[in-house]
Amino acid sequence: MAIDGLISLRSNVGPKETADRLKAELQASGLTLFAQVDHAAGAASAGLALRPTELFVFGNAKGGTPLMQAAQTIGIDLPLKALVWQDDAGDCWLSYNDPAWLAERHGVAETTRQVTANMSTLLGTIAKAATSGKT
Repeated sequence: MAIDGLISLRSNVGPKETADRLKAELQASGLTLFAQVDHAAGAASAGLALRPTELFVFGNAKGGTPLMQAAQTIGIDLPLKALVWQDDAGDCWLSYNDPAWLAERHGVAETTRQVTANMSTLLGTIAKAATSGKT
């Protein structure tokens, strides 16, 4: 499942628990949760089936603004997003965009290396906590 710029971790718990843990970890980390979109519920309301698929849109100005100061176009990719989803085998995944890949995409990888490294560390910690299976 190699997709450029996308980091995916298999969760040791189901979609609902992964989503609940992700939300709690985002809030505990001081990040603002701007939106939570339940794509499966949207599909159901249109009479369509979709395995659990939930999008989280989050961030904070302290982390995102330096990237936009370097290249305003990166605002198309901010705030950050994470997706909790279930594959056809029943496995649950948490996927998110690699901040370093986003900076590379917008041509500011060199000038924002420390910012993206900090973001990557925080996202990795949050993702591991949400998918670990430990309570």
